[in-house]
Order: sequence, then structure tokens, then C-alpha cells
Amino acid sequence: MTVRTETRTILASAEATAAASRCLADGGLVAFPTETVYGLGADATNAEAVARIYLAKGRPSFNPLIAHVADIAAARRIARFDANAEKLGTTFWPGPLTLVLPRGPDCPVAELATAGLETIAVRIPAHPVARAILQSFGKPVVAPSANVSGHVSTTTAQHVEADLAGKIDLIVDGGPADVGLESTIVGCFEPPLLLRPGGLARGDIEALLDRKLADLPQSEDMAQPLAPGMLTSHYAPRSPVRLNATTIEPGEALLAFGSSAVAGVDKAAAMLNLSDRGDLVEAAANLFRHLRALDASGAIQIAVMPIPNEGLGEAINDRLRRAAV
Repeated sequence: MTVRTETRTILASAEATAAASRCLADGGLVAFPTETVYGLGADATNAEAVARIYLAKGRPSFNPLIAHVADIAAARRIARFDANAEKLGTTFWPGPLTLVLPRGPDCPVAELATAGLETIAVRIPAHPVARAILQSFGKPVVAPSANVSGHVSTTTAQHVEADLAGKIDLIVDGGPADVGLESTIVGCFEPPLLLRPGGLARGDIEALLDRKLADLPQSEDMAQPLAPGMLTSHYAPRSPVRLNATTIEPGEALLAFGSSAVAGVDKAAAMLNLSDRGDLVEAAANLFRHLRALDASGAIQIAVMPIPNEGLGEAINDRLRRAAV
């Protein structure tokens, strides 16, 4: 069942911040920019509002959501921090890092948002529009990516409209997202786990903690993800995706990287380059936008050139592998 509603899109401003805060307080759904991707926000303490997110996205209810807060004091009110969490939070927040922590004893976040787990995923976004909305609202806001579940994440207000118009209440247009990849998720367990690579490189986290992050084996039959974005099939365009392509078949679209030539490129139905100069930061910012554009080109398949698996390349390849399942 899909509930139809009138969706308004307004440009970011003080008035938009106030409108977003009122909408959240009324149990509504608000899409807004973060530095990573656009988020679909709801009052994290309102179980009915959280349920509307699952309905709008078509999201499995066992997939937990990230609680976004305005500052680290607010994060400490909903979660328990150990020494590693304190070090990570005070260093990398606000920014593209999510920490999975034990729920605090008086945590008001609805259990639906944490999928019944004893842990909670917490983040402080860096985008000024997101921070203004969180500060104005004054309570935690769950905000998964503002797209249909499993589809390519949204990095502009126009992407949000294409996926969710008629299903949510308000879109605050703050321009394109800067990072273009979701946050890195670290489980603050012993040992600390990299649950999802993202907009903060593994190496930066390991350098701060002075230890390696452990990797959690992932499988298709994972019945209860520990964090968002861990389902095997995720971030997927409608067109099939073929990875590590060194040749192009007739009718395929090409998602290129760098300046290397690809055999058969003249046969491509469409082509976009993540970064002509081979810059992984630029590639991350362009990833979802380019996937959406190639998906709309009518190509029979999207062929993706190899991406170096270093720095942000690890997160880019993670998203591409899940898109190709």
C-alpha cells in the first residue's frame, strides 16, 4: 500500500528550516541534503513517522536506520560511548562517519528505527542545511537515503523528486551533495568493525585508532543487518551492471574512470566518466548521479571500468558490487 501525499520542494533558507522542523514535529517526512547524499528524515522518537519512512521507501523493516543529531552532547544522550567512540566522534564529527553504539538507558529513539537491536547508529552531519534543521528540531532524526529502497542513492533534490514525489511531504533543495557516498559505518565493538565503507576512508580511521578495523563477513542470507546499507543487493539501477569492463558491447552504456581507452567505446549507447583525471574524491561525488543518468539512457546494460580499491575507491567498489547483484 502506498499513501499519496502532496510533496513540496523549497529552496534552502531560514524559512525552509522552520518549515522542515514543523513538518518533522507533525510526524511528516522531509528530504534534505547532507554532505554525503540526500536523507529522508522523520522524528526518530515517533514510531508512526518512522514507519512512514519504511512505507515510502519500500524498505525492509529489519534494516536499521541512522539517527542524526546536531552535536555530540545529543549523541551521548541516546548512546553509550567508549574510548574509541569518543576519539572517533570528537575527531570526525560533524562529517561522513556513523558509529554503531550500545543504546543509552534512556534512549528515546523508537525501536522500529533500530530494528529491535540493542545498538543504535548515530551520526552528526556536516552539511549546514542538515545541521540547521537538526538544531531547529531539537530531537534525533532518522534519515536513510532519500530514494526507493535498493535503488541508486540521491545526491540532488531532483533525484529525490524522481523517486519519492507523492510519497513524502517536503523536499529542501540545498544543491548537490558534496561527498556523493553514504557515510562510513564503524561498529564500536571489540575489535572495532568496518560495517560499511563510505565517505571517510578506512585508513584515516585506522590511523586515529592506531589499529586495523576488522571486517564483518557479509552474506546474502544475512537475516538481521547490524547497520544500514549492508544488504547484498543495494544501490542498484534498473539496468544490469557489469563490473571491471575492459571492452564495450553494442547497446551498453559505459561508466568510465580515468583517461584509459576502452575497446568498443564507439559502440556505447551512452558514456559518462566518474573522473577524467582519475580522482577518487571526484569519482565518489559523481557515482550515483552518473549511474542514474546512464540508467535513464535506455542502455541494455551499464559497463563499469575498473576502479582502484584504495582510499574512497573501497567505498565506490562496495556500492558498485551491490549494484551489480
